[in-house]
Amino acid sequence: MKTATSQSSFNYRLWRYDGAPGELIPLLQSAQDHFGYVPRRAISHISGVTGIPESDIYGVITFYSQFRLQPMGKYVIRACAGTACHVSGARMIIETIEDELGIEVGDTSEDGLFTFNTVACIGCCSLAPVIMINDDTHGRLTPASLRKLLKGYRRKIGESTETAVEAVGE
Repeated sequence: MKTATSQSSFNYRLWRYDGAPGELIPLLQSAQDHFGYVPRRAISHISGVTGIPESDIYGVITFYSQFRLQPMGKYVIRACAGTACHVSGARMIIETIEDELGIEVGDTSEDGLFTFNTVACIGCCSLAPVIMINDDTHGRLTPASLRKLLKGYRRKIGESTETAVEAVGE
């Protein structure tokens, strides 16, 4: 239902575009709300409607950190890099995530399950070092507990896939 609303909002914004300065960012926000990121086809479409060169649109997208050019994973991991987490071993936690998932900060795993970012502060300093996976907060992490946690998320995907396959087979 949200997608239909986002689509109509995106199309409406494009339809009513009148060349007013400052409309590019709302158009990009609307595209990202609809697609979850700003795909190449949306950039081309926006360029065609507005007359703004695609290179300029890419410049805006890459300047503002709110915009993404790639889809996000099913699980978005945010590792805190704030002071309390830093002194409590955040660097080891970040390196463990990179090693375990085979990705670097800002990337999405090849299987599309995980997107990994760092943030300045999560606000759970007493739980340092801490990460969030989607809306769930996990604190007092060690490399071993983090590996176990990530395996649990992978297992959830395996179980939900098996359940879906069983339901289709019935």
